[in-house]
Amino acid sequence: MTVIITRPGLCRTARCDPRWPRIAAALAAMRERHRHAVRIVDADCACGTLLIAAVRHARALGFTAIEGHGIDDAAPLIGRARAAAARLDDPAIGLSFERADITQALAREADVPADILLCHDRHAADDNDGSTARLLAAAGHLVIDDRVSGAAWRCAA
Repeated sequence: MTVIITRPGLCRTARCDPRWPRIAAALAAMRERHRHAVRIVDADCACGTLLIAAVRHARALGFTAIEGHGIDDAAPLIGRARAAAARLDDPAIGLSFERADITQALAREADVPADILLCHDRHAADDNDGSTARLLAAAGHLVIDDRVSGAAWRCAA
């Protein structure tokens, strides 16, 4: 199995995100299973950089139907994400960005769970009763957070 982790034009923000290797590996594994469609949700997407890099990478791997949905509660960041998404001109990629409460949005996502759900470890920090973990698990088949196991994550410049 060959896993493409980086590609020309991959922005430093995505390349240096500790989730990137797992995103690239998950997409490659899906393509090896002859998947042509993928749905990726980014909870707490900020300005959408990682989600946009992920859908572009999926397209480079040969996916022909790619849906990306970003969620954040900061209106200025969602505005930047929408502007960046508007610059993508590929009919195989559909991107949407929503300003919403993360908890409520994840509950809605559970109706049609994403193939890949991107999130931050901080969502679990205040999860004393396990409700956030249940929401994350219900909203995505594969949940990729930014916890780094083993040695501290380092990005090659």
